[in-house]
Amino acid sequence: MAAAKQASRKPRRRDRKSVPVGQAHIKSTFNNTIISITDPSGAVLSWASGGDVGFKGSRKSTPYAAGMAAEAAARKAMEHGLKKVDVFVKGPGSGRETAIRSLQSAGLEVGSITDVTPQAHNGVRPPKRRRV
Repeated sequence: MAAAKQASRKPRRRDRKSVPVGQAHIKSTFNNTIISITDPSGAVLSWASGGDVGFKGSRKSTPYAAGMAAEAAARKAMEHGLKKVDVFVKGPGSGRETAIRSLQSAGLEVGSITDVTPQAHNGVRPPKRRRV
């Protein structure tokens, strides 16, 4: 019989790199808001979303959930020494402005705000109009 191997490996901890300047990518859809904070090369330092901070269902799409997610992502990113971010906003959702304000109130300095929402050149058919 083979000798029993010890399986007491420590989980690998990612080292904290000092990144003073980064980018905040805010993807705001009709159903959720996702905030990813990256270093200038695009490697993700932290992320959060409406569902990640504890909201479920239609409450994920609220501006309040977007603000809470942005605050959580900013707190995690500031552990890496982040001070200033350039913001890239994508999508038509309701949490766009609230997420930017929450990043500022969490202690990050916002350098620039860029809208990178893709424009369709007659792509897919849009959803049908709601009849309420």
